[in-house]
Amino acid sequence: MLTIESFCLGPLQTNAYLLRNEEGKGIIIDPGMNPGALITRMNNLNLEIEAIVLTHAHFDHMGGVDEIRKLKGCPVYLHALESEWLTSSKLNGSLNWPQVTEPLSTDVAEYDLAEGQQLELIGHRFDVYHTPGHSPGSVSLLCGNDLFAGDVLFRLGVGRTDLYGGRERDLMDSIHNKLFKLNDEVKVYPGHGSRTTIGYERSNNPYV
Repeated sequence: MLTIESFCLGPLQTNAYLLRNEEGKGIIIDPGMNPGALITRMNNLNLEIEAIVLTHAHFDHMGGVDEIRKLKGCPVYLHALESEWLTSSKLNGSLNWPQVTEPLSTDVAEYDLAEGQQLELIGHRFDVYHTPGHSPGSVSLLCGNDLFAGDVLFRLGVGRTDLYGGRERDLMDSIHNKLFKLNDEVKVYPGHGSRTTIGYERSNNPYV
C-alpha cells in the first residue's frame, strides 16, 4: 500500500510529496523551500528515505534538497537536461528572485531520469515521462493511477513557459501526447494547487 502526503512549502506554496510504504520506507518528490514541516513528519514516522525525486530543478522545488539529503543520506534523481541546475543559482532561478529567496545551490543529482525509465522505489514502480515545456528537463512520474506532474499540468491550468528553457509548443505536446494519453481516472498531483484528474482536465482545462 502506498500512502501519499502533501506539504505546501515555501513562499511560492510548492507541493512536496512524501510517499511511504508499510515497511517504514519513503521517497520525497520535490522537497520545496522551508521544508521544516516535511522533515518533522519524516522524523516522527522514523522513515528511511530511499530517494529524493525532482520533477524539475526550479528553486521552489529543490530548495529542501540539501538539508534532507544530508539528514537522510539519500540520493537525488533529476533529468539529465537539468543536471547543472542544482549547482547554479542562475539556472535554477533563485538568483533572479531576491525578494523570495537567497541564491540556492547544492551538489549534483546522483542519478539521471529519462523518458521510458522505470524506477523501483519503496516496493513500487514509477514510470518516467519526459514532459518538457515548463522547463527542458521536466518529468512526470506515474505510479499506478497516481501521476506526479510537477509544473506541467495543474487543476484548470498549465505551467508557465516564460522562464529559462520554457517553450509553449513543447508544453502542449507533453500534455496532449503524453499525459492526455493516460486514463481518465488517473489522479494528478501537481506542483502547486489542488489535486485533479486527467479526465477532468481533458474535459475542462481552458488552456489545452
